[in-house]
Amino acid sequence: MQKGESLKASLIEEVYTTSNWFNRLREYFPEREMKSKQHFELLFQEKQATYQLMEGPDFIVVYFEQQDYIFIDYILVTGGRGKGVGTKVLSELKSKGKAIILEVEPISPLDPDSEKRIRFYQRHDFLRMDSINYERIHMVTNELNVMDIYCWSPAGVSEEWVLEQMKEIYTEVHAFMTYEVYGKDAQPVSEVLKLKESLEAAIQ
Repeated sequence: MQKGESLKASLIEEVYTTSNWFNRLREYFPEREMKSKQHFELLFQEKQATYQLMEGPDFIVVYFEQQDYIFIDYILVTGGRGKGVGTKVLSELKSKGKAIILEVEPISPLDPDSEKRIRFYQRHDFLRMDSINYERIHMVTNELNVMDIYCWSPAGVSEEWVLEQMKEIYTEVHAFMTYEVYGKDAQPVSEVLKLKESLEAAIQ
């Protein structure tokens, strides 16, 4: 590692160890949706150029950025709700001119915020990818997570394109070094992400 890279790694470590970002996320998100702190730190360290933390007093965003898309892994708006903080965060990401992909929990009577989250994304022109079936088992709790995929793009993209990017996201983010962190391999991507049966039959 060169001197510049070493300094960058030291600065990254300092930010992630002194900031309260992890506890803030853990207080809001259910355990079945959280990565372990070790998993986060490995991603930040090993994927410094692509896995990023953006944080302010009223928000936290953890995202994975590639050449033609941004995947929002976690977004949390706290004291700034109703003040346009979430809109400003999304506008900042949209200004990069790339598609934005995220996972959203379906509306649930057990989570009063679930409908508000979906309405928020719909107001900002995110579309649900109805043809994508996304189900994965949490590495610690073994709970099944069923999530919807939403996407915003400055230019039209197909749901098949989004599916291919989600396969990369799952492999490069969610399944990254899971054996080293949790002592077991993540599910194969073919089990987690697929076209819904009705669309698959129509294609065939």
